[in-house]
Amino acid sequence: MVLPTSSYSLEDGGRPSNSFRVPLIFKRLHRFQQMDFELAAWQLTYLCLAPKRVYRNVYFHKQTKNQWARDDPAILVLVAACLCVSAVIWGLVYSYNPLQMLGLAAVMILRDFLLSGILMATILWFTANRLLLSPPSHSTPADSFVEWAYAFDVHTNAFFPLYLTLYLAQLFLLPIVLRDNWVCLWVGNTLYLVAFCQYTYGVYLGLNALPFLVRTELLLSPLLPLFTAYVVSLLGFNVAKHVLAIYFP
Repeated sequence: MVLPTSSYSLEDGGRPSNSFRVPLIFKRLHRFQQMDFELAAWQLTYLCLAPKRVYRNVYFHKQTKNQWARDDPAILVLVAACLCVSAVIWGLVYSYNPLQMLGLAAVMILRDFLLSGILMATILWFTANRLLLSPPSHSTPADSFVEWAYAFDVHTNAFFPLYLTLYLAQLFLLPIVLRDNWVCLWVGNTLYLVAFCQYTYGVYLGLNALPFLVRTELLLSPLLPLFTAYVVSLLGFNVAKHVLAIYFP
């Protein structure tokens, strides 16, 4: 897997330049014995309870590891495991056989989490380094730029609350959100609104934690079209029905 990252170069005045290498977190996916699952579980818990506490650790990580991004893939393994559990439960609800459950798990992990994460991380990495970097100054370190791997961390952190809302909470509300009446439509559409608001806010918190970024409130701008689409959907578009029809045709 070759992904874009940012590297520091003296030739361009200390601003980020493009390079291509495999992020450290992906290189270590096979080293299960070295993964700190206890810390990863703590982070996932506080991403739901007090997400700002998770991002306080990025300063310590920068000082000790000389990078903003985490280098322990334990959290990726836990998220993938959670998605596998969800795939099994959803498969049981829809009477899937084991092979179909395996395919559903692959879709959730590879498409919903990893591929969407690669896309979002690339967008965030490019946008932050082009539009949100503070102007160069004597007080700003020369290596102040957003790493692609950190942008993927931000996606991972923001994805987990969305996972709890759409992959678990929606499961328990399934008999409600699939009914053909306006109240149930409101419940289902509100569930999706909450999930994507959580994701957007999580992305904002992640990049706002970096001291060299400015105007990070722009990352909250998707909330306006999101809320507008939500209001329009209440006129009769059942989001849950259409999304679930893609997963369970």
